[in-house]
Amino acid sequence: MRILYKYRWQYAMILPAVVLLFLFNYVPMAGIQIAFRDFQIGSSIWSSEWVGLDNFAFLDEPQFWVVVQNTLYISVLKFIFGFPAPIALALMINELLHAGFKRFVQSVSYLPHFFSWIVVAYILQSFLTLDGGLVNDVIQKTGGEPIFFLGSTEWFRPMIVASGLWKEVGWNTILYLAAITAIDPQLYEAAKVEGAGKWAQIRHITLPGIMPTISIVLILSIPSLITVGMDQIYPMMNSANMSVSDVLDTYVLRSGLQQGYFGMATAVGLLSSVIALILVLLTNGLSRKINGEGLW
Repeated sequence: MRILYKYRWQYAMILPAVVLLFLFNYVPMAGIQIAFRDFQIGSSIWSSEWVGLDNFAFLDEPQFWVVVQNTLYISVLKFIFGFPAPIALALMINELLHAGFKRFVQSVSYLPHFFSWIVVAYILQSFLTLDGGLVNDVIQKTGGEPIFFLGSTEWFRPMIVASGLWKEVGWNTILYLAAITAIDPQLYEAAKVEGAGKWAQIRHITLPGIMPTISIVLILSIPSLITVGMDQIYPMMNSANMSVSDVLDTYVLRSGLQQGYFGMATAVGLLSSVIALILVLLTNGLSRKINGEGLW
């Protein structure tokens, strides 16, 4: 109690965040039991009949594993290209000498983050549509055949990865730029005296200096391997690309809200959350063993 009183104002500052976390992250967990009940609209969760693991019957459906394959395919691609991109961009921005131009590049790079995915989807459709799309106009003027990008199973995944990079890469550089500014400038001065060039300084000073931040961002990024982002994919889905665009998030939305299989949709979400938790625990433990840094 003495310690609690000593830091009373600090606890008072974080109290609203703790209350919001409890209300919106822990109280709704009571709904997890829908995964084990025969819940129907109009009835109460508490009065619904227990059905055990019947709602997990989707594990025997071939379509579910196609959805899992699509989810992993897109998430791995987004991780391979999306995780190192902000680090590389932060290193390049940090090397800009003119302060005004440096701020301009940083502002322009993270501006797309404030666009909603609906706006981004509309921009993509305007550029890539067959009828009047800028990209297809250029292709036709150069003698090529127009491409149905929005309905192509080959182009859907590259569109998702590229649009995700364009929208979020600048915003994600903010953490790394902040970490770079915390590095002691005397280290760079000593490296210059020793004859180290830019690449040597980046390799031996900058990257090791931001490695704790990289480790934490890596741990926090691992759950995205299971949830690739319905808000990005759903506006771009159509019947032509459904075979590659249907992921776990859209599968839950379609099964739960559109078809009314609330128990099954909750079971899919619960399974995804458990897998994401396991991945976070494993990644955190691996990070602590490799470089001694982790979330806890």
